[in-house]
Amino acid sequence: MSRDVVVLTNPTAGKGRGARVRDAAAARLEAAGWRLRHVAGRDADEALDLALKTVADGPDALVACGGDGLVNIAVQALAGSAVPLGVLPAGTGNDVARVLGVPRDDPAAAADHLLAWRPRPMDLARIGDRYFATVLAAGFDAVVNERANEMTWPRGQMRYNLATLAELRTFEPLHYVLDLDGETRTLDAMLVAVGNGPSFGGGLRITEGALVDDGLLDVVVIKPMSRWELVRTYPKLFSGTHVHHPQYERHRVRRVTVASAGIVGYADGERFGPLPLTVECVPGAVQVLV
Repeated sequence: MSRDVVVLTNPTAGKGRGARVRDAAAARLEAAGWRLRHVAGRDADEALDLALKTVADGPDALVACGGDGLVNIAVQALAGSAVPLGVLPAGTGNDVARVLGVPRDDPAAAADHLLAWRPRPMDLARIGDRYFATVLAAGFDAVVNERANEMTWPRGQMRYNLATLAELRTFEPLHYVLDLDGETRTLDAMLVAVGNGPSFGGGLRITEGALVDDGLLDVVVIKPMSRWELVRTYPKLFSGTHVHHPQYERHRVRRVTVASAGIVGYADGERFGPLPLTVECVPGAVQVLV
């Protein structure tokens, strides 16, 4: 069936993979009769402006070809609209594609995923007037993100590995005040993460069990542990088996406020600002092609 679809691309995503994925997927989509219009912003602000104008025009879908950062831009424009989101993963993390079951290493297979055309509602998390799709990092992981963003070398995952090692030398548990659907908790922890979906950072399943269509947020607390224990536990995040650690704690809420002095929150890999931050779940905020 013919569709009028706009493809928003970050051509530099994944060290230039964005443009290659776009071209490979476009060939498959156009062969199936889709009419594509390609747009690409020079920066995040222009990309958001293009996304907003695109959604206002009412295409059949807006497809984000890039990483989670570009998907984050797309959902700002799509939230509350009837225009569905499609994802062509081309970033380093691709956690939105992961939770939607989109093939991450085969552009043609990702295009076939879109061609199946099965839109369904997905929740988003909202902080003020900004949305995110995956996880808000608000602890050790956020501190690592801040340091990594200040580094100019190396690129990719290794930059975060080096930032992690650098922060581990001095990191101490943080003091938090949480408001969980009106219940106040005061505690010390290594990190607090708020998940709309289960993973961030390229498959780190910190909020294992979080569902993107249940109307709830998963708040995970990793209580104080030694630096060595933190390092030892880190690999378990890829399988979600950290949930069995005695210092793991999980809450499911509709709204949470996270406060801790000196910490900046990150979600979908983007800087959302210093704590305190209040996060609420917006059920069915966006339609997604799955």
